[in-house]
Amino acid sequence: MVVKERKLPEQQIAEKRKIVGTYEESKNYGFVVPDNRRLGADVFIPKEHAGGARDGQKVVAEIIVSAREEERKSPEGKILEILGDAEEAGIDILSVVRNYELPDAFTEKEQNQAERVAKPVSEADRAGRMDLREIRMVTIDGDDAKDLDDAVSLSVEGDLYELGVHIADVSNYVQEYSALDREALKRGTSVYLADRVIPMLPEALSNGICSLNAGEDRLALSCLMQIDRKGEIVDYRITESVIRVDRRMTYQAVKRILEDDDRTLQEEYREFVPMLREMGNLSAVLRKNREKRGSIDFDFPESKLILDETGYPVEIRAYERNAATKLIEEFMLAANETVAQHFYWLDIPFLYRTHESPEQEKIRKLAVLMRNMGFGMKTGREEIHPKEIQKLLWQAEGSDSEALVSRLALRSMRQARYTPECVGHFGLASRYYCHFTSPIRRYPDLQIHRIIKQQLRGKLDEDRQAHYRDILDSVASWCSAMERRANEAERECEKMKKAEYMEGHIGERFSGVISGVNSFGVYVELENTVEGLVSVRDLPEDFYRYDESAYRLIGERTGRCFSLGQRLEVEVKKANKAMKYVDFILGE
Repeated sequence: MVVKERKLPEQQIAEKRKIVGTYEESKNYGFVVPDNRRLGADVFIPKEHAGGARDGQKVVAEIIVSAREEERKSPEGKILEILGDAEEAGIDILSVVRNYELPDAFTEKEQNQAERVAKPVSEADRAGRMDLREIRMVTIDGDDAKDLDDAVSLSVEGDLYELGVHIADVSNYVQEYSALDREALKRGTSVYLADRVIPMLPEALSNGICSLNAGEDRLALSCLMQIDRKGEIVDYRITESVIRVDRRMTYQAVKRILEDDDRTLQEEYREFVPMLREMGNLSAVLRKNREKRGSIDFDFPESKLILDETGYPVEIRAYERNAATKLIEEFMLAANETVAQHFYWLDIPFLYRTHESPEQEKIRKLAVLMRNMGFGMKTGREEIHPKEIQKLLWQAEGSDSEALVSRLALRSMRQARYTPECVGHFGLASRYYCHFTSPIRRYPDLQIHRIIKQQLRGKLDEDRQAHYRDILDSVASWCSAMERRANEAERECEKMKKAEYMEGHIGERFSGVISGVNSFGVYVELENTVEGLVSVRDLPEDFYRYDESAYRLIGERTGRCFSLGQRLEVEVKKANKAMKYVDFILGE
């Protein structure tokens, strides 16, 4: 067994050669205080290496002499880039972009290549494709979405639904090993930060010719499924197509049509309302089928950050799923499973979305937690079935602890990843699964589109299969890593903006639920999804003992208990945007 040596802060900072932080100027030298305080040591900057940086500016510094090399307290560096004044609009997010080394600009060559290939769909482009331009279809996305990579159509023929999921054919414009392709693979995914999107592809493609904009001819890969009234896919066809979206719709508009019976919107979209209602019916049947097999639906609210023109957070609210978001989810899941199963049985190289069974120790700890919160959960020596997690979520449904239970269950899962092997998706209780539906913003989808098209055209010979067998393992591991990097950067920005928002609400009271407990306090999550700490020092006068087995704090004298899922009224004590934390006290 190999034991990894724990790395000290100065070792970490020595290995990370580029540091993002705040420049602190002295008379003959300066220091860069890292934004990532886990790195520990500040970076010494000689005057001649300051690059014109001023006191208080956000900068990127490169380590030129580590602390270990010269046996000094601080490593030595030089300023590579001045990002701007710390309080300047957007500099906070740009600092996160640089810290995670997210590429946020395309080269002139890449831009030119994108603009060169982004030509209107021609007769030659349409040749050999299934013409679906007369089929009524819509896109359904967020209000501010610009990269529209999926459209849906639905008709009813007798006892069968004819569901079409139409995905932008990005591979037609991004050729393998081109400059665009190399950059897309390098990025792996688009990154959605609080005030900006860092796209995987240049705007001429992501928002232009590849985006399924209404009224425009677009090249697509279509998964056409025949589904019976029980929600079983009885037949399907995967084909290259040319489509023309009729209307660009939003989740909110569709939700108001289907859930709120909004007569004004129903009149505005009257020719689409019957199709939307049938879509709602079909998605409900598909969801019921998934539930039967044990698919887990982690239904907790995500954060919606509302920023003003300067990037200041003016509102934070929980973003709830609704009939429209669930409708699109079900149709995309159906297409992803259909494509994955089809190519699995063809026994050719492919890229799958894999979610392995959770570790038994994590499930055991989750079961203990749930029992302490009053929820039952069966565990045994065998691998847990996703139905057990599903049953747990059903127990918590409608309670104050519903969102917390979902999050705790999710944290006990393994992280989904990409693999060339099809080993199934635990969370979806699915034997076959891949990512097919978002090639504008995810490289794995673009990768399998190439394989799909070559197979459809009869060009997937032994040489091409050998080629894919050679590259898919590294593509899978790289894209999994880039996905994790993007998620971490998104969380970092969210934490920062939440702390900035709460800086403006010091002394105000909120209601929340205890979302975490440890020896130094309890974490409370507010209804707007902001989480903060009530330090044990700020709890009512008593000595509080941490009961690790039950994840709770107990007062030695009063017996007062603070445990997971408990509702509390709290007051904002302090918040710090730079350090990304929020502290509460009890609002009693």
